[in-house]
Amino acid sequence: MKKSHTRITIKHCKIKSHSRTPQILNKHILIIRLSSFGDVAMTVPIVSVFRQTYPEVKITVLTTKFFSELYNQTPNINFLYFEKKHKNIKGLVLLTNAIKNIKADHIIDLHNVIRTNIINFLINPFNISKTSFFKLKKGRREKKRLIKGGKLKKLKTMHQRYADVFTNLDLSLDLKKFTSYKKVKISNTNIDFHNFKNFIGIAPFAKHSCKEYSLTNILKIIDSINQDTCVILFGAPGNEQYKLEKISDKKQNVYSIAGKLSLSQEMAVISNLDLMISMDSANGHIATLFGIKVISIWGATHPYLGYAPFGQPEGNSITVDLKKYPNVPATIYGRNCPENCIDAINSISPEKIISMIK
Repeated sequence: MKKSHTRITIKHCKIKSHSRTPQILNKHILIIRLSSFGDVAMTVPIVSVFRQTYPEVKITVLTTKFFSELYNQTPNINFLYFEKKHKNIKGLVLLTNAIKNIKADHIIDLHNVIRTNIINFLINPFNISKTSFFKLKKGRREKKRLIKGGKLKKLKTMHQRYADVFTNLDLSLDLKKFTSYKKVKISNTNIDFHNFKNFIGIAPFAKHSCKEYSLTNILKIIDSINQDTCVILFGAPGNEQYKLEKISDKKQNVYSIAGKLSLSQEMAVISNLDLMISMDSANGHIATLFGIKVISIWGATHPYLGYAPFGQPEGNSITVDLKKYPNVPATIYGRNCPENCIDAINSISPEKIISMIK
């Protein structure tokens, strides 16, 4: 029988002191990234390298309490939580007051949306505050040119764009120095992992339908995997959980953990994978934090826009045939996808993915 209790132990890494930048010594820096899931996960390598490179700096991250778990192996990080009550103007005023109370010397905005721009104005009315505020440059024009039919070329990664914001403070972050999170020991009687030697994670869902591989194709992939390999399905509570449990209930070597574990517990499971198969979505980004190999599947979006999983070979991103879909990338994030590209992702044959798995 399956039991519900899960115990997980996480060991934190030690900090090693590296180069020192005099003007930043003993300063307090607030880093802002409010959402979304995958984007926050993409900031983790940058914050981790910052923490490692400049151990003297006090760091506070402003994000949601849920997303703060993504940093659970980055030591000495303080948090300020963005909550539901902060989503209107009155709430942003309250949040700004909380920001002022922590007395940050500099603010790094890795989001650059209306909310964070309002926070900037409230903190720096008419630019008279001593608190410097530096914003992410998203490369919006470059990305829009690509989705409007411009010549397809590889743009700067979002990871590097995040790191570039810190250069405003003369801080250099070498992302090649990111140290992967440590594998987390799982004591989980819900799934008897000891019966398997190999583990493959599959996360078939995404926020937008044009980024989701069909469950029919996912089943073909699952059926091709040896029975002595454990397949773990990832998804959100509710409808995704229901669909994945229908699959796992019929397969001896397939388990769905959708809606059953906390984010920290899911991360622990991911840390034990040999391979993650993910859409253009958060689970692929989380897997890279542990140095796990990721096969990412792309439909109407494209890894050249800068959202490919961190540190993965370009060949691990499987994209649609551009001769069949010449207007891909047709959307940056998956929103407002043209009708003729919504199902483009399913033009990728399961056999192509199976071949890469093997």
